[in-house]
Amino acid sequence: MAGLIKREDIDEVRQRTDIKEVVDGYVTLKGAGLGSFKGLCPFHDERSPSFTVRPQVGRYHCFGCGEDGDAISFVQKMDHSSFHEAVEKLAARIGYELRYEDGGSGPSREEVGKRQRLLDAHKIADEFFRAQLLTPGAAEARNFLHGRGFDRAAAEHFGVGYAPQGWDALLKHLRGRGFTDAELKLTGMFSEGNRGIYDRFRGRLIWPIRDIAGDTIGFGARKLYDDDQGPKYLNTPETTLYKKSQVLYGIDLAKRNIAKERQLVVVEGYTDVMACHLAGVTTAVATCGTAFGAEHIKVARRLLSDDGTGGEVVFTFDGDAAGQKAALRAFEEDQRFVAQTYVAVEPSGADPCDLRQLKGDLAVRELIASRKPLFEFAIRASLRRHNLDTVEGRVAALREAAPVVAQIRDLATRPGYTRELAGWLGMPIEEVSRYVGAAAKRAAAGGSGGAEQLAAAAAPASNGLVFQRPDPRDPVAGMERQALEVVLQEPAVLGGDAWARFEASHFATPAYAAVHTGIRAAGLAHVADPVAWVEQIRQEVPEPLRPLVSELAVTPLPATTPEAMARYCRDILARLFELQITKIKADKMGQLQRLDAAAHPEDFQRLNRELMQLEMERRSLRAEA
Repeated sequence: MAGLIKREDIDEVRQRTDIKEVVDGYVTLKGAGLGSFKGLCPFHDERSPSFTVRPQVGRYHCFGCGEDGDAISFVQKMDHSSFHEAVEKLAARIGYELRYEDGGSGPSREEVGKRQRLLDAHKIADEFFRAQLLTPGAAEARNFLHGRGFDRAAAEHFGVGYAPQGWDALLKHLRGRGFTDAELKLTGMFSEGNRGIYDRFRGRLIWPIRDIAGDTIGFGARKLYDDDQGPKYLNTPETTLYKKSQVLYGIDLAKRNIAKERQLVVVEGYTDVMACHLAGVTTAVATCGTAFGAEHIKVARRLLSDDGTGGEVVFTFDGDAAGQKAALRAFEEDQRFVAQTYVAVEPSGADPCDLRQLKGDLAVRELIASRKPLFEFAIRASLRRHNLDTVEGRVAALREAAPVVAQIRDLATRPGYTRELAGWLGMPIEEVSRYVGAAAKRAAAGGSGGAEQLAAAAAPASNGLVFQRPDPRDPVAGMERQALEVVLQEPAVLGGDAWARFEASHFATPAYAAVHTGIRAAGLAHVADPVAWVEQIRQEVPEPLRPLVSELAVTPLPATTPEAMARYCRDILARLFELQITKIKADKMGQLQRLDAAAHPEDFQRLNRELMQLEMERRSLRAEA
């Protein structure tokens, strides 16, 4: 695993990198006096160039918007990458092998060289496919594009190409450019048979799939001919470059506007991305043969600066049952975002490409503008499964919808949707509030939220959210309180992987669970400013719990020196994480005891492996404490 890059190596990369060459990859620069170059600023819209680069000092500065920095910060901002990633990219560019602290390692020079060869092969293939689209043999591909409203300029903008019919057109081309068969096997662009390798994409329309930096790392191919026995869409298989769970088609074109507009629109296919961009929705991207998942969310959060200060993610789905199912899957991922998530569904079932053809660019923009909060869509979807004309149907719908409302992250928004749900059901707000409050408590305690348990839990609840004072004699509650005191007062302890572990923790005490939810919602945006940090958390929790947050934030911690304080904080979080592991182990042990090992040997082995891994994690925590 890579450690911190040595400071002297960072300085060496910074010194050796020609900042003009780096900026030239993104901005057209012209001479502006001795040792200076000027161009249009990539960070804001301008008509007269005010972005100046001075290679001698390795710096850039925009006299229009004030952006400035060195080659590393430029790559960070343009590629939306981390400092670590930017340094590694620049080091690879100049052929410098980095060293890492604590015995860590980064990519070796040999690995960097192999990766560059793969990128070179994809770049040449990209150029080959695009050139083929203009040949007589690509008439069917051009007809396909024309039939969906895309002209030659659109094809060139998105780099659309054509893979010729036959078995070795691309193979011969890349061999002629000096690539060996061993290298080509690693690209994913070729299949292998008894007689060797042959072109994977044949007689198909081709879309280049690029990473966030704009490098082509794979291809998507659409069937054109009836005698093609393959699937309608065929993508590059998993390679060292192409990981479909991390790839978003169109991200290279959309990244700047996503960051600028704080909006990400997720559509379902390549032509939908093209249609959206051409219609003016230039924040659109699509997944490549897989559902929008956790790794995609990481990319999206980085672009959106997903820190709780705004931003939105809009999912578009067909209006049919499959589209609704996809939207509800997206709702399950909603809690990973701080940005608000929405869904835009065209009632007729038309996707953005069809919609643009039928009704024009304005209709596509109006579809995105008509977005609804994703949790509203999820609530209404649950209601549609019940007959709301009967008492029994309304009660059943309430039992199903209440846990959905309870999942709403924004605790200021949740009461509003509780009232909306009461209106949609035609039921008293007090009754709906009881069910939502009970569902929230069960979720905080790790319950399943089943209808019978939910009804029983809701019955004794009073109007609104009520939290009992945690019992100080309860050892679990005491442990949870100490952990919250540490996190509120010393948020630096959440560095490294501690934040992810803390986010994943389950608090059993309802009041402390609500504070934990508030901390997760606040994120790490304000940890450097303790006053702002605590206030942000106070705003995220229900009104009755704000005094508790203040109390936790000022309770003296039992340490008299900085060293003792750091040790205490580490110990408390280690105990919290160990408690979580113990709970998970108990659950899995119960599963193991209920399992028939002879009938399910694979499950039996899997559970044993998972228990062993959990025990190793528990021992590791004790060793660190």
